[in-house]
Amino acid sequence: CVLCGRTDDCPKKYGEKKTFVEYNVTVHYYCLLMSSGIWQRGAEDEGVDGFLFADIRKEVKRAAKLKCNICKKKGASIGCAVPKCKRSYHFPCGIQKECLFQFMEDFRSYCWEHKPVQKIPDKECKGSSQCTICLDLIEQLPLYSVLRSPCCKNAWFHRECLQYQALSAGIFFFRCTVCNNMDKFQKEMLRMGIHIPEKDASWELEENAYQELLQCYQHCDIERCLCKTGRDYNEPDSKWEIKRCQCCGSRGTHLACSSLKSWEQNWECMECRSIFAKSGNYSKQKKRSLATTYKTDGTTCLFEEPSPKCPRQSSGTQHSFLLQSPKRMCQNNSNLELPASTRVAMSLSPMMSNRKWSLRKRHLAKERREASNILKALKLQITTKTTRLNINAENIWNSALKGFRKRSFSPTNTIEIKFTNCKNRLKTDTAVSKHHFFQLLMLHLQNSSLFEGSSAKNLSLDFQAVRENLYFEAGKMIAVSLVHGGPSPGFFSKTLFNCLVYGPENVKPTLEDVADVDVGETIKMIKYANSLSSLKTTIHDCYEFLAAAGCLRPVTELCDKNMLVDDILNYHVIKRIILPLESFRQGLKTLGVLEKMQAHPDEFSSILCHKPERLSAETLCNLFAIHSSSDVNQVGGANFWMIYLKEVESGESAVTLEDVLLFATGSLSIPPVGFDPEPTVKFLHIRYPIGNRLLNCLELPLTKTYEAFKKKMEFTIRNVLRVERE
Repeated sequence: CVLCGRTDDCPKKYGEKKTFVEYNVTVHYYCLLMSSGIWQRGAEDEGVDGFLFADIRKEVKRAAKLKCNICKKKGASIGCAVPKCKRSYHFPCGIQKECLFQFMEDFRSYCWEHKPVQKIPDKECKGSSQCTICLDLIEQLPLYSVLRSPCCKNAWFHRECLQYQALSAGIFFFRCTVCNNMDKFQKEMLRMGIHIPEKDASWELEENAYQELLQCYQHCDIERCLCKTGRDYNEPDSKWEIKRCQCCGSRGTHLACSSLKSWEQNWECMECRSIFAKSGNYSKQKKRSLATTYKTDGTTCLFEEPSPKCPRQSSGTQHSFLLQSPKRMCQNNSNLELPASTRVAMSLSPMMSNRKWSLRKRHLAKERREASNILKALKLQITTKTTRLNINAENIWNSALKGFRKRSFSPTNTIEIKFTNCKNRLKTDTAVSKHHFFQLLMLHLQNSSLFEGSSAKNLSLDFQAVRENLYFEAGKMIAVSLVHGGPSPGFFSKTLFNCLVYGPENVKPTLEDVADVDVGETIKMIKYANSLSSLKTTIHDCYEFLAAAGCLRPVTELCDKNMLVDDILNYHVIKRIILPLESFRQGLKTLGVLEKMQAHPDEFSSILCHKPERLSAETLCNLFAIHSSSDVNQVGGANFWMIYLKEVESGESAVTLEDVLLFATGSLSIPPVGFDPEPTVKFLHIRYPIGNRLLNCLELPLTKTYEAFKKKMEFTIRNVLRVERE
């Protein structure tokens, strides 16, 4: 460049670099614009955008006499606009020294001492917030690299982010990212040195940028497409005509594949239905785009769930009561008073409630089995290559973090755990080590500062954890635990789970999601205000909190409190933790877990939002496959085993079912992915029971009487577990 002497070609930083061979001139556009002794005296198509070549040569000669106050070299064509200041500098040197260049009016430049600064009261500088463009943390200070929106007090930006956005959006689309104000925002940004080019937005200038909008989606996305010609086959005015989702238009189905009688009938894809379900627009019952049911004669038939726009019974009817438990009804309709008929039904039908609870338990168990099959498919990624982690049980988090961050660690490797004592000497390795490690790790995460809440937890906001990327590591650990045979967390709130699966923009939090007592009380005071005056008084008392949350809104009627409550909940539960949430999501992508969660939300909800089902005698009977020999039935070994489990379940034993499972497998609960290998029971001629945890095999003694069998079981299990605990 003839003005700055640099060869850099960086349009976003120095403007377009133009070369004119016939005039022997190469120049950066910004260097030309900001030079103090040159003006556009020609038309736009003359010289360099109106700057005549003769004038450029004169400016080069003038600048050759001036020394740059920054790099001390000649050719400083830009001077400070303050009359008493005699500093001169090159454009790139000025950027390096944080000089300010105004791309408007007379294109003034200000040196590092005289540049304009945004006036921000000290009380409004409250530590850190997020850049509303890149979402990284930003210090709320009047620095050169930090700018605040003139129209939104809580909107802060990196200068570099703003400049890139301005270059992309152009003068017609560059505006405040929070409130969309254009005039006031552009005026302030120009004053603070942001260059806003007079051009259309870059996305408007792309050739054929919106070409796909002219194409209609023609593909059947139903899980079991019935069309023999293929999913892309479309025959108008027939049952093989493709009907697109009426909401998004990006999914389709053959009329026959979804049992649609005509093209006019409404149809929504599963993605849109899930969004509707989370927003409460229609019943939250489980839906499948294509389900299988059984007729009375035993044959199967395929059917499509009815459209949410089809008539449905209201939530207050007796039929709805039979389908939903009272707890779920209260959660789904927390703002509605139940009809009197339903309240009577609740009080008069305990048998009905028990039946519903039993159905709910069976449904949850079915979903857990399906989740187990999904995790087993993910477990196929695990290789035989081993990674050893040395774990200090007294400092489980730091030692686990160190192990997971090792360069040699890979989630697809088989994990081997070695516990160390306080002297850092390796203990004897057992098959229980990995189970025990993941149990301790999940328990630590549940009680850590990364989460908040009582039993159902949401993510908390911990800036130290954000800086150290701990949310990512926590998500990664949970994903690894699920696939490698550890326990599931079981403490996710429904709101946290929905944010992970459906995206935070599609989730509506409730008051139960607020863990902060003071914030919860503030929301309650607003929610239960019974007059406009009391509502305004409450808002005045918590003005600073509402302003910091960006939730201030004009209140003219009492009903305005509902929108205000929604705003506060959305900020406190979701927007406030958007950065930890995204980091946590990235961690859960390990081994493809998040992708499967999004594809099978009901199945994963059963293991992430619910504690493991309490063990029963029936569960353990089904879990352990009996390997019997010819003489087992003669002494009743299998019958003794089943009777013993029943007595343990009913409390007639000194041990619990969890103790039995721990003795045999080293785990207190059944992992979501199941056991590998499958647990077995063998009846042998031995004196006492043996728990082979390496093979998940329970070897039991053959006895003549049940009393002898029970005595040996209890003696062995109690003593083995007591020694291990000590």
